[in-house]
Amino acid sequence: MALIGVFTYPSYNIFNKTNINGLEVLDNLPSSNVLFVSNHQTYFSDVILMYHAFAARNVGKSKLGLPWYLIRPRLNTFYIAAEETMKSGLIPKIFAYTGAIQIKRTWRADGKAVERPVDTGDIKKIHMALGSGWVITFPQGTTTPFEKGRKGTAHIIKATKPIVVPVIVKGLRRAFDKKGLRWKKTGIPLELSFKPPIELDYQAEADEILDIIMDAIVQSEQFNKVPPLRSKV
Repeated sequence: MALIGVFTYPSYNIFNKTNINGLEVLDNLPSSNVLFVSNHQTYFSDVILMYHAFAARNVGKSKLGLPWYLIRPRLNTFYIAAEETMKSGLIPKIFAYTGAIQIKRTWRADGKAVERPVDTGDIKKIHMALGSGWVITFPQGTTTPFEKGRKGTAHIIKATKPIVVPVIVKGLRRAFDKKGLRWKKTGIPLELSFKPPIELDYQAEADEILDIIMDAIVQSEQFNKVPPLRSKV
């Protein structure tokens, strides 16, 4: 984790500048059973940036600043990722060692739409990770903005009853390629925001829980509305 942090730090705080909001939210969280739900802009840079933020706050910093915080990254931090993505190259395979919970997508495989049942082994892995630390997940399961969320996230919440922290990332899609491993542009303002935990009724229907989450990460349909053009006449 520290090595990846060293190599990626310039992407977030030299060639681009990151503004982090809500780091104080992390102070009052327990050491386990915390689920971070986030919008998704690239395959890897979203998670890497959150790892930077966790490490910075772990040593009491209020922003990234100088990367000396990398000598003490936050451990027991995991993220849910598609198995095929983590096997797509050398760098993803290395990054998998930083806490990837590799799951099989139920709706897509090898770039094609599929329909297959949820792997119970995948569910068990997520439960185990929440039992020992923090887990990052992306309810949409894709980097396409405003895509409908997947009910799997809501079912995990109903089963494990974690503290759910919404996260919003901005600017990564402009700065990085789709994988988040190469720069497209520099000088892009990046933003990472942690919001207070959501108050959820764990007995509510999965659809209701999912709607609340998608609103919290500003990815529900109500936020995907282009304002009408005004006439100049």
